[in-house]
Amino acid sequence: MSQQAASHEAPRTNPEITEEFLQKLPKTELHCHLDGSLRVETILSMAEERKVKLPAEDADKLRKLVVLGEDCRNLVDYLKAFDITLSVMQDEESLFRTAYELVEDNAAENVRYLEVRYSPILHTRNGLRLTQIVDAVIDGLALGEKKFNVKTGIIICGMRNINPETSYTLAELAVAYKNRGVVAFDLAGAEEDYPAKKHKEAFFLTRNNNINTTLHAGESYGPESIHQAVHYCGANRIGHGTRLKEDGDLMNFINDHRIPLEICLTSNIQTRAANEFSEHPLRFYYDYGLRTTINTDNRLMSDTTVSRELYRAHKHLGFSLDEILDLIVFGFKSAFLPYRQKVKLLKTVLNELNELTTQPKTQKLYTTANAEAL
Repeated sequence: MSQQAASHEAPRTNPEITEEFLQKLPKTELHCHLDGSLRVETILSMAEERKVKLPAEDADKLRKLVVLGEDCRNLVDYLKAFDITLSVMQDEESLFRTAYELVEDNAAENVRYLEVRYSPILHTRNGLRLTQIVDAVIDGLALGEKKFNVKTGIIICGMRNINPETSYTLAELAVAYKNRGVVAFDLAGAEEDYPAKKHKEAFFLTRNNNINTTLHAGESYGPESIHQAVHYCGANRIGHGTRLKEDGDLMNFINDHRIPLEICLTSNIQTRAANEFSEHPLRFYYDYGLRTTINTDNRLMSDTTVSRELYRAHKHLGFSLDEILDLIVFGFKSAFLPYRQKVKLLKTVLNELNELTTQPKTQKLYTTANAEAL
């Protein structure tokens, strides 16, 4: 063997796990709220254009109101910041812009597949029709897809704290836009005192129309909330699921049926779903074998990115590069994409991961054939 060939085959040094390195890896973002992921500068700009009075008109002061640190007390406190973002998202142009910019921001950290969720009912203050709202977001995402090579999908959210009738109307909207940009139906909002089972008719409609289902559950309320999401509403994925470990039998059911968890580390700390990063159950869930995915929830309120969330899993919960690659692959496997599209995308991603890393698991297990084992 020539010296050149031997040099070529010699193992390279494994990369250091930094946020900058993680930005280079292809990733998914499966739990991302449109109205929680604006740029502060965009809020100020759109408020000025629309003559909307904000509680602060200086970027630094406004940032302190919408970027929530550890002073946030609970989920209800966390949700107050949305009053500010929603105040400037009540027309088609603003919805188009925020959707487009969200794709751009995700592309900047090599998110390859993005699912954007929002509740159209929250954007009707100025008389927009629900269809106008969905069309504007679809158009913004479509332009972002074209310019930034990011595949996107929309998740329409019913709202626990409004009423089941409104959720049913939004489910009808999801049915109408199936295969036109909408990939799933969700139930968001405060969990306590607003059980998912009251909205089961909305999910009966979407399930009978073969629409994917994900629910916010087990974030601020116990495993009973997750139980209802799965057994009353037929959840294909669970948003958060932080308190799932309190019911071992339910946890085993979710594990056995490979129902993914949409983990959002930073927002879980802010809403007090977990006390601190080192105590978050992500490590336990992953070690137990659950399909865990990493997401931002709200990029603005949590001042985060997918790369930063992955880095925090490494820094606070000891995730190695092998394990981070698992989390990334789980994200692609959990995407609400048609099977053949998912396999094609995952094969491309696995090839890229092999090129960007030198971990043994990547070389031996993450082959393109593995993409079909979804």
